[in-house]
Amino acid sequence: MSQFLRPLAIFSSSWSRSCITRTSKQSRSFVKPLLWGATVSLFSAAYAVQNTTIHLDAEPSLPDSEFEIDPATSIAFPKTLHIPSKFPLPQFSLVGVGVRTVSFLGIKVYSVGFYADLANPNLNIPMTATPDEKIEHIVRNTACAIRIVPTRGTSYSHLRDGFMRALTARMQLAHTRATITPAEEPAAQSSLRTLKSLFPTTSMSKGKPFDIVLLAPSRSPSRPRTLILKDMGSVENDWVAEEFVLAYFEGNGISPPLKKAVTERMQTFGK
Repeated sequence: MSQFLRPLAIFSSSWSRSCITRTSKQSRSFVKPLLWGATVSLFSAAYAVQNTTIHLDAEPSLPDSEFEIDPATSIAFPKTLHIPSKFPLPQFSLVGVGVRTVSFLGIKVYSVGFYADLANPNLNIPMTATPDEKIEHIVRNTACAIRIVPTRGTSYSHLRDGFMRALTARMQLAHTRATITPAEEPAAQSSLRTLKSLFPTTSMSKGKPFDIVLLAPSRSPSRPRTLILKDMGSVENDWVAEEFVLAYFEGNGISPPLKKAVTERMQTFGK
């Protein structure tokens, strides 16, 4: 599946029930990289408020029809995810949900929802593309979000270790596929260490959403993608930011049910 933007936590830890390779100049794309005026404003504002923590306001309650339920856990995810903040962020649409299990016993660890800014008019994906191609194009070209909701009490350390294993596997795969250069790898490895250091050693409460946002590509080719972790901070590195999300969709994915749900949605998505 960053030198990094100084910690920018755009989420409120008290958010209500509302449930959440790399950008390369040579990366495969169906259209030219999305160039958004709003993205430029977002990054300009972010620079202006370095060292500031931004918390989201609580979203109003939504009717049950506005949620999708993970059938394996009965955890509800909002079909539309609004992220109130001082900076412009898109409205995220729910693409699919699934459960993450561990061990041969299939112990349920968390439910996960994958969101993306699918309404952007520049996201012109042909209907004839494969589901995997559509997923990769979305991740590489628009803002995305992952919402994790623990099904049992766990720890951020446990979550961190799972992410780091997935990213280590992605790095090995990048070597095999020759999709990362010797010049790019040191920055990616440094950002992986930064990402690992962001996770606290505290526990995660059952049912409490944990949100991760991948910001849209910047207009400036010199600005890397940013991955923001709720109330923790952020990293800026194309490879780490994008591969973190893509790890959920490699092969059967970190959560096979999520991969299956998103693949089914992609069958009918496109123009």
